[in-house]
Amino acid sequence: MLGFVSVFVAVVLGLLIVYANNFLINRRKKEFGIYMTLGMGKWQISKIILIETIFVGIISLIVGLIIGIFASQFMSILVAKLFEANMSKFEFVFSKDACIKTCIYFAVMYVAVMLFNTITVSRYKLINLLNANKKNEVVKIKNPILAILIFIIGASILGYAYYIVTVKTNTLRVEGDLIKPISMGIIGTIAIFWSLSGFILMIVQKMKRVYLKDTNMFILRQINNKINTTVVSMSIICIMLFLTITILSSSLSLRNSMQKDLIEMTPVDLNLEKKANISETYTNLYGKEVESTPEQREDSKVLISETLKNNGVDMNVLKDIIEIPIYTQDGLTMQKFLGDEFEEINNEFPFLVYSAKEKIIKVSDYNRIAELYGIQKYSLNDDEYIMVCDFENQEQIRNRALEGGNNVLEIAGKEYKSKYNECKKGFIEMSTSHTNTGILIVPDSCNLTEEMKEKYFLVANYNGITDEEKEEIEKIFVGTDSKLVKSLEEKKIDLDGMTKITIIESSLGLTTIIIFIAIYLGLIFLIASSVILALKQLTEASDNKQRYTILRKIGCDEKMINRSLFRQIGIFFGMPIILAIIHSIFGIKFSLNVLSGITKANELMPSIIVTAIVIAIIYGAYFLSTYFGSKNIIKEE
Repeated sequence: MLGFVSVFVAVVLGLLIVYANNFLINRRKKEFGIYMTLGMGKWQISKIILIETIFVGIISLIVGLIIGIFASQFMSILVAKLFEANMSKFEFVFSKDACIKTCIYFAVMYVAVMLFNTITVSRYKLINLLNANKKNEVVKIKNPILAILIFIIGASILGYAYYIVTVKTNTLRVEGDLIKPISMGIIGTIAIFWSLSGFILMIVQKMKRVYLKDTNMFILRQINNKINTTVVSMSIICIMLFLTITILSSSLSLRNSMQKDLIEMTPVDLNLEKKANISETYTNLYGKEVESTPEQREDSKVLISETLKNNGVDMNVLKDIIEIPIYTQDGLTMQKFLGDEFEEINNEFPFLVYSAKEKIIKVSDYNRIAELYGIQKYSLNDDEYIMVCDFENQEQIRNRALEGGNNVLEIAGKEYKSKYNECKKGFIEMSTSHTNTGILIVPDSCNLTEEMKEKYFLVANYNGITDEEKEEIEKIFVGTDSKLVKSLEEKKIDLDGMTKITIIESSLGLTTIIIFIAIYLGLIFLIASSVILALKQLTEASDNKQRYTILRKIGCDEKMINRSLFRQIGIFFGMPIILAIIHSIFGIKFSLNVLSGITKANELMPSIIVTAIVIAIIYGAYFLSTYFGSKNIIKEE
């Protein structure tokens, strides 16, 4: 995964280097013109640039590798601390493969830059080089009516894209469905910036008090002076900033939720389950139709604890053992539970499986587990049931069927009504997050028969005090050399389960990788967009130095000129991030819908605050550096 991401990042940085190099070359046009005036040929100029590029590339590669080797260790420690990982085995690591890949990617980037420079220089004409700083891009003031029309169309396209990814999220069933709103977002962004550049000057010109105040006229003309490249660069920067905000906010929120859920969802050390009443052909725990063996059919009649004893497990290694049966009933599915609401819900959520049988547990059995877990226990009258659920989307769906208070179900030949008009919180299976889609809790008097038993479920803690003792017991159930695992495999007995240690380790491993990559990409996009803006403004400050000299000659003092420069740079830095923030509001909402079972909206605010601080520091630092750099460029000599 990191390998693919590194290639993607290399492409992004390669484009950034070419973009930056283009500005630097343009800044040296007059210098190249003087060389040609002195008799130097284009090939000789290209040779100078080539040698410069090679030397700069070698120096930057060496410095970058040295910094990267040590910075990578710091990043490892930072990420480990972020996820509270065990650092006792941490050691300094140098990745030879990463070093080689870096050198290769870097070489490819600079070869591309050298080719680009050679082609660029070969197209230069002497007269253009000598007058480069006096020549503006052709300013094409677009038809204001057309510009307003394009703005409305662009805003409408963005609005519809927002609608799809928020209100119509459930229709995005596969990855390909996302192409439409993504494409619309890109087109809408370009349309917005294209139209803004066309009519913003016209609108301000009609506001005489604003247009004629201080140096506002000069600022607006300066912005329109580079109108052709602004549309493209602003759109790209806006999209990168949008990705930065969305990725950082969502990934940090995911991290916080995962940390919290891991504590809540792993209250004991061990969960085990196995099928009950296996026939000659049955659906195993993994949903596959298989033929059973005599050993499997015989074992399905006994409890899990007996299965463990029969396969060599000393039950003294466990404590707080609770084992319960879980029942199902033919015809009692989620579709049946939803009743009259099914058709409407099915249209909204067509990808859900409604044919699965509902899990049924007696209230006393559930309360025994709930007490051990430290979660809420329930009580029932003889004609009542409770639906417990903790998966937010499923909870909302089921609540629609319970809201009327008349959701009556026939269970084991008797009708039961819901005690509450909503799902209650609860679960029995450990997981990395809240994934319980629904369990029917029924009174103990409910006539659940042996034939209705679907599976047995066991919860327990390890009979150990220290982490080392618990890890030794863990090996009995999940170790590669486990006698229990080998014995069950030989007898073809399906005994599935989860352990607290396994859940935490697997969750931290996968989540750490995903969030590390998300943070990495977010920072890359943020820095890249900031660099593009900074380079563009610094180059324009150099190109427009003479204009600021003219401002001084007509009576503008340094304070007014600096304020003019500050506003100009502020507009360029502000425009893309404002639209990016608007994009992000809906992008984050989409992320929350997709990750609804993992993270929640009320846990997002701290992540947004952290993201805002990171962006403010990095983006703000580039803004201030650009301002002070441009200020030094235009100052009077």
